[in-house]
This record gives sequence, structure tokens and C-alpha cells, in this order.
Amino acid sequence: MRYRIYGKTGWNVSEIGFGAWGLGGDWGPVDDDHSIQTLLSAWDRGINFVDTAQMYGKGHSEEVIGQALKQWRGDHIYIATKVQPVEWPHPGDGNPTLEGRYPRKYVREQCEASISRLGIEAIDVYQLHGWFPRGVEQTEWHTILDELKQEGKIRSIGISIRDYRPEDGIAIAQTGMVETQQVVYNIFEQRPSDRLFPVCGENGVAVLARVPFDEGALVGTWTKDTYNSWASYDFRRQYFKGERYNRTLEKVEQINNTVKRLTGDRYSGLAEVALRFCLSNPYVSCVIPGIKSLKQLESNMQASDGEPLPDELLQELKAFNWPRNYHNPDAKVDPE
Repeated sequence: MRYRIYGKTGWNVSEIGFGAWGLGGDWGPVDDDHSIQTLLSAWDRGINFVDTAQMYGKGHSEEVIGQALKQWRGDHIYIATKVQPVEWPHPGDGNPTLEGRYPRKYVREQCEASISRLGIEAIDVYQLHGWFPRGVEQTEWHTILDELKQEGKIRSIGISIRDYRPEDGIAIAQTGMVETQQVVYNIFEQRPSDRLFPVCGENGVAVLARVPFDEGALVGTWTKDTYNSWASYDFRRQYFKGERYNRTLEKVEQINNTVKRLTGDRYSGLAEVALRFCLSNPYVSCVIPGIKSLKQLESNMQASDGEPLPDELLQELKAFNWPRNYHNPDAKVDPE
């Protein structure tokens, strides 16, 4: 496992982290004992960064991580978690207010509850689960997070940029108010590298690249029947509803053909290519693929060897930039 400096914190963080949403059960059935063993195996192999949230399984993801931490006897594991707003704006609202979404008492209560579930003294990275740009002026959220930082309950302040809106992180990166930003970055969503990443780099803000597999599509193993195999409560059934699923499969096949044409059998599969795509960008501090099993862990570990994708492939992959905010129920299959 290779490590990167985590922004101005100076931490040495594994360039591949452990995305723990799936451990909460929101993506289908989970076995907690298996999840704990997967976490311990990941840490034993050098992964030292875990990203979770209070809303993942209504706190269950944090609880499982906490159980694993009780058994861990190795070096420090960096834990990032998130507090969700008391009310989410409509996905179609492009400029929602942040006022009242993270009130002081609520944030403190949620932070302390996360600390309790995780069984730790302090959260390394505490993030707003939904960032709204008006928070640059509406700063109640930062006042309480700074208080928690001064009290030693959190070690750094972060934001998770809402949906597919990389431009929302530019202004806050320039203020010095946060140490880390989490943003969607993958072969289909390449826009963060245009403006957001350079600004973060200039201001010492660490970059967490999330959704490297586009909610699973870029693993490259889906078939026409995969959609019907998902449980009724699986997040992806709504996200890829209607023609979204078939259109995504078409795009993934095109990417696979491009990779094969340029690199043959050099890579184990599209999942490895998707992770290497993220890690090929030097501004990325850590990429956090979702991991639920030892098999997924083994697959993800292959990408951490310091070898970026070939320049020719990176250039051709630019043609697959396809940002579409499917979190918005009204989003078009192919946005203009």
C-alpha cells in the first residue's frame, strides 16, 4: 500500500481507503462478523483510512467499525465520518440555504453519538454530509465544528460536496475553513480536476475521491439482469431506474472496449482501471471505494503500486466524461 500526505494535516494516509457505506446494510444484506474481518484484513494490509457516516445504516456502519477497532492492535486508523443536515434540500435546488441545517446543539449531539458508536476518543475527519455554498457566509456550522476541534473531539473539519456539484467546493477551499473535501470523481465525472482540485492543492485542502465506481457501474461486471437482482431497498434501484441502467451499461461497454484496445490484458478488469484513473491525479489524497468483502478488498488493493494509467488511455478516457446527477429524480438520462 502506498501513502499520500493528507493536505495540511501532514498525515500519511493510504491512497486507497475503505468506503464503509455498505457495512450499514443500505446496499443489501450484510454479515457483521464478516464486515469486521474485512476491516481487520484491510488494516492489516496497510489501509489506514475509513470513511463512514451517521446515516449509513442509521449508525450501524459506525457501530461495526467500532467493534473492529476494539480488536485492532496495530497503528492508528484514521476515521472520517459525517453529520447529515436536519433537513436535506430538494436535489434540484441549486443554491439552498445552509442556515439552520446544522444547529449547534444538534451537531454536538450527533458528534458525540458517533464517537460513542465508534468507541474512539476523537474523530479524525468530521464532515458536513451535505455542503451548500452559502455556508461560506452562513457560518454557524463552522463555529460549532471549531468548538469541537478545540475540545479535542474532532481533529479536522471537512465537507462532503453534495451530489455532482464540484464547483460548490471552490469558494470554501479558498477560505481556510476546512482541511478536507470529499467529492465524486470517476471516469464519468471528471470535472473536479478542471477547477476544484487545483484550488484545493493551492490551499492545502486534502481531496477524498468518492464513488470511483459510479455506484458500482464501473466495476464492469453488470449484465442486463443485474438490476433485477438488487433488493427492493437497495439504493441503486432508484438511482439507475428506467433507461438510466441500460444507458449506463452501453457507456461501460464502450469504456471496456477502449481499455482493451489500448492496454490488452494489462489490467485485471475495469474496477482496477477505475481506481487507477482516480489515483493518476496527483491532487487526490485518498480514493474511497466501497468495500463489503475480502474479494473486493483484494481487487482494490491491486491499484496501489504507484503506476498511473498510460497517458494515451487517460487522454481517450476524457471522452467519457458524462456528469449526470441521478440523485435528482428529474435528471435526464443524457443531460445536454
